[in-house]
Amino acid sequence: MAEEKKRTRRANGESAIYLGKDGRWHARVPMGYKDDGTPYRRHLTRPTRKELVDEVRRLEKQRDEGSARQPGKPWTVAKWLEHWVENIAKPVVSENTYAGYEVAVRVHLVPGIGRHRIDRLEPEHLESLYRRMQSAGSKAGTAHQAHRTARTALGEAVRRGHAAKNAAALAKPPRMEEDENEVEPYSVDEVQSLLLEVNKRRNSARWMLALALGLRQGETLGLRWSDVDLDNEYLKLRRNRLRPKYEHGCGDAAPCGRKAGYCPDRVQVRRETKNTKSRAGRRAVPLPGPLVVMLRLHREAQARERATAANLWTESEYVFTKPLGGPLSPNTDYHDWKRLLEDAGVRDGRLHDARHTAGTVLMLLGVPDRVIDQIMGWEPGGAARMRARYLHVTDPMLKEAARKIERAIWGAPENPAVDKDQDNEA
Repeated sequence: MAEEKKRTRRANGESAIYLGKDGRWHARVPMGYKDDGTPYRRHLTRPTRKELVDEVRRLEKQRDEGSARQPGKPWTVAKWLEHWVENIAKPVVSENTYAGYEVAVRVHLVPGIGRHRIDRLEPEHLESLYRRMQSAGSKAGTAHQAHRTARTALGEAVRRGHAAKNAAALAKPPRMEEDENEVEPYSVDEVQSLLLEVNKRRNSARWMLALALGLRQGETLGLRWSDVDLDNEYLKLRRNRLRPKYEHGCGDAAPCGRKAGYCPDRVQVRRETKNTKSRAGRRAVPLPGPLVVMLRLHREAQARERATAANLWTESEYVFTKPLGGPLSPNTDYHDWKRLLEDAGVRDGRLHDARHTAGTVLMLLGVPDRVIDQIMGWEPGGAARMRARYLHVTDPMLKEAARKIERAIWGAPENPAVDKDQDNEA
């Protein structure tokens, strides 16, 4: 027993196992180095030597694989998520991506699973959170956003050795109902109804760029006159307009008591635009003749507004501005779209549905896939997937397919008069 209690000098990097005065077996396992360069050893204790040896071997394996917990107090999920979103994600992702991460962390993940230790978080904890979110009224898509955020954040924690596994990568998010994101593009008749109403409104060309060419909201609101070549009938898309973000400017001494966006002295803390993130997004788009005419008239109307406003005009070079100049707010633009649908007597829909409509019209017109991809701004590698998502098979297309099947299988003679009548009905 005396020999067992005696400690022997070990080689560097080798674990030390010994029987302590308390009658229990102890081990010191080298795990690397701390931030200050000093050696870091984990202390283990078990009632028997066999139990301790088994645990030491397990920990040494984790150390050698790089999956062991690093020195220092273990992170809670809340502390890690807050650190990750502000110090790791924010400097390298876009403003919009950061905004999505921040909301998922603050509203859902920290209140829901924040008290767990990051190295003890289990997939079941996340799956329970998703069920609670849905029971509280959140859509499956919101739970998916929280799931994607957790998976990204915990993946970084695993890479840095703060956790042995990514619980979110193992968790199962709720099933997305097939019709939850179902989009029904506007028909040609509905587009024509919108066109009649659009012509009565200010910034009318803004809506036709969406319905005819499928421009995204940020692309349209970020468009400047230097990007538009009306003589050669095309425009260049280079940047996106970002949703504004404000902080209070009233000061703690005399707070206004309002939300930051409504503070009389509010301060804009987010840049107005950012460059398009993908090479496919930076593209030239051809302008149909009627749109060229609309943009010429729009430029003349804007010049008249500038002259009327005089020194009240805010110069910005944007194609679409507020009545006194300056860039349009995406929120104001969204509400203008809703009023346009209501005034035109057209069913309600998302602003992004106009983009689906434009893509489907291009397909109906038989525009080649490569040209559709160019106009819509889709990357070559993912273009097929985006076409499947955005281009919708319409009733006239189905009827035409049925007529072709009829002629091929039953040998029905082609009857241009009948086909013409059927086309008119479609």
